[in-house]
Order: sequence, then structure tokens, then C-alpha cells
Amino acid sequence: MRNLVCAAALVAATPALATGIEIEVAGEANGTIAIDLFEDVAPQHVERITTLAEQGAYDGVVFHRVIDGFMAQTGDVEFGRSGGDMSMAGRGGSDLPDLPAEFSDLSFERGVVGMARSQDPDSANSQFFIMFAPGEFLNGDYTVVGEVTEGLDVLDAIKRGEGRNGAVIGAPDVMETVTVTE
Repeated sequence: MRNLVCAAALVAATPALATGIEIEVAGEANGTIAIDLFEDVAPQHVERITTLAEQGAYDGVVFHRVIDGFMAQTGDVEFGRSGGDMSMAGRGGSDLPDLPAEFSDLSFERGVVGMARSQDPDSANSQFFIMFAPGEFLNGDYTVVGEVTEGLDVLDAIKRGEGRNGAVIGAPDVMETVTVTE
């Protein structure tokens, strides 16, 4: 009986199932990107991403800033809708308040997901980016929220932007649907 009580206490003490998202990408890239979200590292940012995904806010949002050898940015639920005027894409967020930074000692490696923000460290809202390659210069200055666990080939196929800012010309790739997984 004592072993059963100890086993029950151990199960109760373990963390909940990990949260993640699956992004169905369409355009030059087609397929699924699966991301494990780090709720123990950035709980407020993970909650924001999962809330917006559950609301369907990310569905139909484009990858508006894609810099070869660096990262692909998406998540502008205000101005980044497919079929809309892309001139403002990347300047918007959700109707929820901005988030305080949740910096960690995790490194921005290939496949790591980070929250986009303005110059203000406490300005992340809905936009996020996925690294094509390591970007150690971001370490400690941007919030790491997760990492790609499947679909790096889909990430690599996303249409690249042009110029220093990586603005996508023509039809950008789009997150058709974003669903929360456990």
C-alpha cells in the first residue's frame, strides 16, 4: 500500500503534459511544423501563443519577414492576414496587452522559436520567429518560447524575403491553421 501512495504522489508532482503547436504551412512551403513550447521557461508567452492559436487568430497569417540564413517571422494577427494589404505586416499585434520579457539562458539555435518585439524588451505580443540558423547575438535579449520538433524541411522551404529587412515580395507563405497540441 505504501508503494501505491508513493507512486500516486510522484505522478501528482510531475509537470503536466508539454504544450505545443502544429502549424500547417501553405505556399512555396507545404506541410506541418511541430513546435514544443517551453511553458517552464516563458509561461506568459506560451500562454499568449496558445490562447491566440485556440482562438484561430493565427489562421491565415503570413510569414511577412523571412531572412535567408537567419529566421522566418510571422504572427501579426492585426495586419498580417493573407490576402490583405501587406504594407503594414509586422507592425501589429493582438488586442491583448504586451508581455514583459521572460529572458532565459537558452540559446537561439536552428529551430528555436522566439518572440518578436520592438526596441522595448517588454513589447512582445503575438509575433514570433523561427531560426534557420544559430543567432547567438539574440541570446538574453529575446524570449525563447520553444523549438521545432518536426518539419525543419518545411521551415527551410518557406519563401525568402528580400533586402536587409527580409520583406516578402509577392505571395508570402501562410500559416493556414495553427492548432494547440499536448
